[in-house]
Amino acid sequence: MKWLELLQVAGATLVSAVILVVLYSLGVRLTAIAADAEQKSPRLARSLAYLCFGACGAAVLFGIYLIVPYFSK
Repeated sequence: MKWLELLQVAGATLVSAVILVVLYSLGVRLTAIAADAEQKSPRLARSLAYLCFGACGAAVLFGIYLIVPYFSK
């Protein structure tokens, strides 16, 4: 068994999972900040939140692209 490749896949999975969780959490936090009535510029916070959600969705779609053999032919 090739242990180095297994460790590389495990490391890439861990890093990807952490990035996705951070992006989604940041998007949720920015959405909550934008909903606050005392916020000076809710448009910027909401735009950044949507950017985080979009990046999270793009990462998920890229992962599906890598996993499904039909797409990577």
